[in-house]
Amino acid sequence: MTMHEADLERRFTLAKSLAAEAGALALDYFNKRETLVIETKRDLQDVVSIADRNVETFLRERVAAAIPEDGFLGEEFGHQAGRSGYTWVVDPIDGTAPFVNGMPTWCVSVAVLYQGVPVIGVIHAPCASELYAAAVGFGASLNGQVLLLDPSRTIQNAMTGIGCNTHVAPEVVGAIITALLASGGTFIRNGSGALMLAYVAAGRLVGYYEPHMRAWDCMAGYCLVKEAGGEYLPFPTEGEDLFKGHPVLASNPSAYSELLAIHNLRNGDMTAR
Repeated sequence: MTMHEADLERRFTLAKSLAAEAGALALDYFNKRETLVIETKRDLQDVVSIADRNVETFLRERVAAAIPEDGFLGEEFGHQAGRSGYTWVVDPIDGTAPFVNGMPTWCVSVAVLYQGVPVIGVIHAPCASELYAAAVGFGASLNGQVLLLDPSRTIQNAMTGIGCNTHVAPEVVGAIITALLASGGTFIRNGSGALMLAYVAAGRLVGYYEPHMRAWDCMAGYCLVKEAGGEYLPFPTEGEDLFKGHPVLASNPSAYSELLAIHNLRNGDMTAR
């Protein structure tokens, strides 16, 4: 085993452990969500609670204690540079709106980048007792069972996840859905882009597309999809690009070209608000 392989395995083991612990902490908040104070961020649909902040703080502190040379980027408290080439990219609760409204479609997303590339992805969905885990060279798994995508699945015979938010004009989202339906597909949206990416890796969705996402929403899912045998649209991670929103597309290889065509069809209109 090379030094890099040993470094990766160490972080993969830690990521799985921390995602499981963070999910248990988040689930405790979920079960007493009536007591949480809910705040808004960018708009009335963009919500945050003390649960998001405390789960991120837990993850940030545990990573710093275990591997202080690594960087860390979280949705709630931003970026702390490291010196190892590894950066943890975390969404403490992806799907806060479902979370605060009592729906189970939320998750904890933990990714590790190495020199800007997602090399570890762990997504914990506590309400379903599901732990999705992947690392480069280790493959992808769900609760320990290997995930490998079925090439017979297409946008015509399977479901595609579509995400949206107020960074993108409503008519653009409508055009994406129209193009998908016109191609013989159908769509679902559950309020958590990270979880829908995990569903792509598990074969539950054939693909996922959202015209504007942040790194903490997609990096774990990207690693999962890649290690399960899928493809994804590159996400810029150089410099300030890591902190900006970009289009996210990941899918079974059998669906990638058709979904990429839908992305390219609307790409000129996808200016962030």
